[in-house]
Amino acid sequence: MKTTQTQSNYTEWISAEQMHQDSKEWLSELLFIKDEHLFYEDLIKTFTMQLIEPEHFVDNKEIIDTLNRSQKQNNLLIEAIKVHENDLQILLDGINQTEQEKAYRKSHKGLILELIEFEKFYKILKKQVFDIFSAIKKEDKLNHLLEQR
Repeated sequence: MKTTQTQSNYTEWISAEQMHQDSKEWLSELLFIKDEHLFYEDLIKTFTMQLIEPEHFVDNKEIIDTLNRSQKQNNLLIEAIKVHENDLQILLDGINQTEQEKAYRKSHKGLILELIEFEKFYKILKKQVFDIFSAIKKEDKLNHLLEQR
């Protein structure tokens, strides 16, 4: 039995207004993630000494490198969405440009898929980052309690 994969044609009937709204929401989410990246940078600067301890260095370095790649990907997505938003004029100008309109809808669908993947990746990364800093804070607290004795 042969199976065929069907693609959803959601973007073929979605309105220009809805695509504009999608783009605004995506941009808002990505700008929030950009702020989170700045927060992570501050945490990394604050806890540099704990992050470079030999027993955790390799794992921490890998997570920090992944965080840097995430930051770069986030910036690229922000720029792509800004360009996509500017290109929305193709659908609104009243001129029948079927090929350009089809290409725009295809790029919208591509952005949807790209953002879904980025969000999955980012949620996993965010959990790993918080696990690292939670462990550091617990260790600091334990050391502080031991020093008080």
